[in-house]
Amino acid sequence: MWKEKYIKYLRYEKKCSSHTEISYFKDLTQFQEFIEQSQGHFDPKEVDPDLIRIWISTLMEKGLKATTVNRKLSCVKSFYKFLQKKEVVDLNPAFYVGGPKIERKLPNFVKHSDMMDVLSPDLFSNDFEGIRNLFLIELLYATGMRREEVIALKDVEIDINANSFIVHGKGNKDRMIPFGDNLKRHLLEYIEIRNKEIENRSPYLFVRKNGKKMFPMMVYTIVNKHLSGIKTLSVKSPHVLRHSFATVMLNNGADINAIKKMLGHASLSSTQVYTHVTFKELKKVYDNAHPRA
Repeated sequence: MWKEKYIKYLRYEKKCSSHTEISYFKDLTQFQEFIEQSQGHFDPKEVDPDLIRIWISTLMEKGLKATTVNRKLSCVKSFYKFLQKKEVVDLNPAFYVGGPKIERKLPNFVKHSDMMDVLSPDLFSNDFEGIRNLFLIELLYATGMRREEVIALKDVEIDINANSFIVHGKGNKDRMIPFGDNLKRHLLEYIEIRNKEIENRSPYLFVRKNGKKMFPMMVYTIVNKHLSGIKTLSVKSPHVLRHSFATVMLNNGADINAIKKMLGHASLSSTQVYTHVTFKELKKVYDNAHPRA
């Protein structure tokens, strides 16, 4: 009963995506089944931290990744916060349980010199789709937007005079991202050919030939195709351009808090990973250049 109420709470009050709803429902169902097998029934008030720790250990023994286990634990913690809010329980037993340590991999990124090759106008056709695709990749690299944010961007959320976008990010949080004159030139060029050739189009900035907005796999395919020439790059996705934006900004002296705001990160720790990328590159330069390295 409380599980279903919690999912409705996520949907209507927290405004979570359907993907989050489905994931949390599966995680809570799995948690409930474990408690039922252990105690014969499921009563949220009778669950203690030790029981949750045993559940976490069981998940690890099954070979689940640390990131997956931490997500499931986060779900249970959130569920109990909800039960506290509804005065069903006094304490959150999951609050005292720590998840497995995650070995964080450094994000993939494209070097600026390689991006200049990728953004060469000669590699794009001079028709609507070519101009759109060039502008799309330029925008992803110049602003650090997520793929979903770019797809959802509308004309009314662009201030041409102030050179800025209003972006709707995760958790329904809006942020403002500035852009430079070079991107502005590509933006105006794209809007001109789009308005001329595409009739009955949607209010979204990026559209297909039929006037409807682009979809995630389409954006991925475009980016993947144009990054395919970089042989040293193991991942060729729109998110790599987000990483590339953050890395090049940091390498050129941008304040990390400003980068955090532009990326829409809730926590500074999410942004600080790019300092490790920068240091790794500096160390590589040192090792290659210093005779005593």
